[in-house]
Amino acid sequence: MNVEELNDPVLNISIFVLFVGVTLFVVIRASRNNKTASDYYAAGRSFTGPQNGAAIAGDYLSAASFLGIVGAIAVNGYDGFLYSIGFLVAWIIALLLVAELMRNTGKFTMADVLSFRLRQRPVRLAAAITTLAVTFFYLLAQMAGAGGLVALLLGINDRIGTGIVVTVVGALMILYVLVGGMKGTTWVQIIKAVLLIAGAAVMTVWVLALHGFDLSALLDKAVQSAGTEEILAPGKQYGANPLNFVSLGLALILGTAGLPHVLMRFYTVPTAKEARRSVVWAIWLIGIFYLFTLVLGYGAVALVGSETILGSAGGVNSAAPLLALQLGGPILLGIISAVAFATILAVVAGLTITAAASFAHDIYANVVKRGEADPQMEVKVGRRTVVVIGAVAILGGIAVQGQNVAFLVALAFAIAASANLPTIVYSLFWRRFTTRGAVFSMYGGLGSALILIVFSPVFSGAETSVFRGVDFSWFPLDNPGIVSIPLGFLLGFVGSLIPQRTAEDPALAAEMDVRSLTGHGAEKATSH
Repeated sequence: MNVEELNDPVLNISIFVLFVGVTLFVVIRASRNNKTASDYYAAGRSFTGPQNGAAIAGDYLSAASFLGIVGAIAVNGYDGFLYSIGFLVAWIIALLLVAELMRNTGKFTMADVLSFRLRQRPVRLAAAITTLAVTFFYLLAQMAGAGGLVALLLGINDRIGTGIVVTVVGALMILYVLVGGMKGTTWVQIIKAVLLIAGAAVMTVWVLALHGFDLSALLDKAVQSAGTEEILAPGKQYGANPLNFVSLGLALILGTAGLPHVLMRFYTVPTAKEARRSVVWAIWLIGIFYLFTLVLGYGAVALVGSETILGSAGGVNSAAPLLALQLGGPILLGIISAVAFATILAVVAGLTITAAASFAHDIYANVVKRGEADPQMEVKVGRRTVVVIGAVAILGGIAVQGQNVAFLVALAFAIAASANLPTIVYSLFWRRFTTRGAVFSMYGGLGSALILIVFSPVFSGAETSVFRGVDFSWFPLDNPGIVSIPLGFLLGFVGSLIPQRTAEDPALAAEMDVRSLTGHGAEKATSH
């Protein structure tokens, strides 16, 4: 298949510009009611469970889900589908452990929950730092997806052109968040979720129709195209080192319940019941989509071919767009690419507002101003933070071009599971948990995850490393989860056993128990 001959850059960009125009109109309309911090950070808690469920799906089904997983299945077969399984199973833990309890005890950010019965300043500062770290790695993945996608659309295959593309995406992201806040971002995520699932459904039915709606026939064609049956069996990617798979699985399954931008979505609904409903809706929508990725991944192998995918501009992340080009020509490619771009813009907007809220609400308002900040000034600080985060994300996104986006997101999940999840679980379920335990857990989990990532094959020592031609790696696994997640839990436990000068207030622990489990007092949701 000659991609250059079939591709139509003018049509692709026209469809993309049309989508950006429509979503910007929606964002501007939604921003009219952004008057308070609650409006800007939590959309005035005005969304219903089904609406928020669609927005969660829109937030969660990122470039990793559409571009990365389809590419991973197309190149690595069964092992690539493990990403879909891990991402979906993770929602069971999020539903059972955190959704309703977080909504009952928080206000805007994850730190509201963690600092409810612990000392404000050290816990909020640590939570804000871990939030910014997770957000940064997640943003890197989205920027890598954006660069790869537009490289394919425009036939750009050099770092300068891709860098310009990443800069444009970053600028749009900043504009969306500055103008629309959480309300505008939420509506973009809902629109994007509907378009992404609908687009994936159309392509899935199309691929199955070409093979007589016989999944076995599709898999046979994929094996024939790949020239090996390895793509149907486990082990093609992780067979050489099964610990790599275990580490990845731990990160994917436990990471979701610690992702700050997902947790923040629970505060956009009016009640804990709606928070629970929104997660149930999200699980259905996300589950249906991940079933589509199996057909799309093997469809890309059968109809496009792994070598064509790897050799194209955009590399492994171009499997889904190339499949669209093969099925419906330039028009379908333009539509699917616009949807993929919508995916990236919606997710980066959600990530950015989460990071901005964490800095403005946790560090500025509650650490620097000790809870006495003017709400309007807090929102201004949040907006300035958006610009800084956007600039950092652009620079990082340029550096990671060519990396598989699903793989990059898995690193963000590992950091979330190592630094955030232990503290969340202990705060909600263990009365003897202390401020020292929270600080040990967050900084220890974050530090260990980052150190192991830097000294792993992700950064050096392999052909796919960020820094090629050098080798300073000593940690053999691509994902640090198998070490850093248990370490985060252990440090939280040990830190809580060490005596501290100021004991925690048992009355606050009891109040948190009651509020988290019953919802009593949740509407005030003020921290102490």
